[in-house]
Formats: sequence, structure tokens, C-alpha cells
Amino acid sequence: MSPVLKNIIMATLESSLLKSKFRACLLGSSIGDCFGSPYEGDIITSGEKIIIQRYFDKLEDPNFKGPYKQYTDDTAMMKSVAKFLIDKPEPDYKFLAKLFVTEYFKDPKRGYGQNVVEVFHKLKNSKFDDIFKPANEQFLGSGSYGNGGAMRVAPIALYFYNKYNYMLEVATNATKITHTNILGINGALLQCIAISQALLCDPETKIDPKVFCNQLCDKMKEIEKVDEDDLDATQNAYQEKLKIVENLLEKKHDDKLDEEVILHLGHGISAYESVPTAIYCFLKAQNEIPTIDTGNAFRRTIQYAITLGGDTDTIACMAGALAGAYLGEEAINPILAKQCELNKEILELADNLFSAREGLPIE
Repeated sequence: MSPVLKNIIMATLESSLLKSKFRACLLGSSIGDCFGSPYEGDIITSGEKIIIQRYFDKLEDPNFKGPYKQYTDDTAMMKSVAKFLIDKPEPDYKFLAKLFVTEYFKDPKRGYGQNVVEVFHKLKNSKFDDIFKPANEQFLGSGSYGNGGAMRVAPIALYFYNKYNYMLEVATNATKITHTNILGINGALLQCIAISQALLCDPETKIDPKVFCNQLCDKMKEIEKVDEDDLDATQNAYQEKLKIVENLLEKKHDDKLDEEVILHLGHGISAYESVPTAIYCFLKAQNEIPTIDTGNAFRRTIQYAITLGGDTDTIACMAGALAGAYLGEEAINPILAKQCELNKEILELADNLFSAREGLPIE
């Protein structure tokens, strides 16, 4: 075989794998959202973990027939972010703000938080004059530190996976439309970086959790860099969380470990209490978990995220995006995927995103 032909074949294989990962990342995000939603806000007991196991077993049964599992605002806003990248050659943040608002008013009963609804009303009433102003005004000017930016950032991580600095810039601006607190922004950046990092991992090679966390920590060190005189308690927030993730991953699984995860990482609606948790769920699920009976790492990721309770739809959404970006579409049981609302549309969206970004120059 000639070297030229060999290079063409290798490029095709790499392109095929990348497309599979694009599809799995967006689909994984949506699956986590859809399956996690019924358990949102719950405190999961050991008995309920058994029920969740049966729930997933039932969903993977080829003979199971039931209504679609509905998506929430997580998927609704992720769709808008993907469309924002697909439809415009250069990022147009006013266009993105309009997409968010249009999607909300078209279908408002998707579990949107009251604070983001307030932002959307202000954006609409102001005719999008200053798209960052409404979010900036929230919480007496401190802005929201919720996980709304992180839950929808997957398309940006995929689209700019080989343009790191630009990826961070776009993710920051896309987040600031609704979340301007530094913890909300940096949480979205951490999730974005983690997805792009997972995307570039070979699914045939097992991830080393320590290495993965250390790489994330090094990148967050640059993002969280502050002046030496700045005593802001948030200055190393996510670096510290990633160290906790690494320590928890080294512990033997027992009945009390999940309680430690919730205590030290959190399972709430803030980015600080959910993004590191999603990363932990993804990394932990690469190995067997005694309380979860499945040999499939993707399902194990989603199922484990849900068993932690709390903001289950968003944590499972973010963990699912990470697992999909790493493992590719072949790891997702199509029977499981078919139980989710808009599963075909999400795959089409991923294909369009992949096609739109082909040919982007490497940074």
C-alpha cells in the first residue's frame, strides 16, 4: 500500500471515530438529562438504587414499550448552542441569546429555573440591546453561579476541540448570557475542557483517572490564576475540587463512599457542586461499580450519576456528555437511546455540527 493511500485511509478512520464521538457526546448529554429528570431532587436510598437498577434493565429490554423520557432545559439549551455554531460562521452571541429566548417561549415547561426565566424576559423586553446586562444584574450584581452554562457547553467543546483558546473564549461568552458569577463561568469552562480532553482520548485505551485529573488541574490553574494579593476564596476552587475527585477515586467502594462524594463534591444546582461530581462519575464508571450491574461503561456512568441524587438530570447530562465524547456511539445501547425524546434529532444535530466544523484550521 502506498504511503499516500495509507494516510487517506487513516484520515478517514480518524474522521469516522470523531463523528461517532460527536454523536455520542450530544446523545449522552440528552440521555443523562432524560433519564435523570424523574429523580431530580431525590435523596437516593440503598433500596432506591435497586429500583434504579431495575429501571435501567427495563429500558434496555427490546420488548419494553413506554412513552419517551422527556428532556428538560438542559437539552433544550444545548440544542440552541449547537444551532448557534452550525448556522453562523463566526460566533454571534446575540443570535445565541435569541435562540435561547425563542426556545424558551416556544416550550417553557421544560424545567427552566426562575432566575434564567427572568433573564429571558428581560432580554426579550429590551430587544436584546445588551445581551449580558440581565444576567449581570442578578443577585445584586454578583451573577448566578448555577450549572446552566456547564450543562449546555458540549457543542462548543466539540466544535473547537482543536482551537483551545478560542474554545474557552466562546464558552465564556456563551455562559455569560445567563451566568456571570466566576464560579458559574469557570464551572462551564471545566466541563468544556473535560469534554474536549475526553474527546481526544483513545476509547480503546483505558483512561488513567490520575492523569486525567492532573491535566484538568493544570488547565484550571491557568484559568483560576489571580493576583497574589487577591484573597478571594474562589481563586483555586475547581483545582481543589479536582484534588478531591482524585482522592475519592482512590478509595475502595463501600456503603459510605457515596455519602462522602455528596458531602465533599456535592450534588446541587451550583456549578461548584455538580461539575466536579459529573467528572467523578465519568471516571469512576470506567471501572466496575459493585452496586451497579452492567458491563457497559456508558450506562454505568449515567446510572451512577443518578444514584447520587440531587440535581440528577444535569449531573447525569454532564457525565453522559463526557462518557460519550470518550467512548463513541458504539458504546451506547441503541435500545436505551430510543427511549429518549428527540433521540433522532439529537443525532442529526451532532452530524450537522460535525459537518460544520470540518475544515476549521488548527490553532
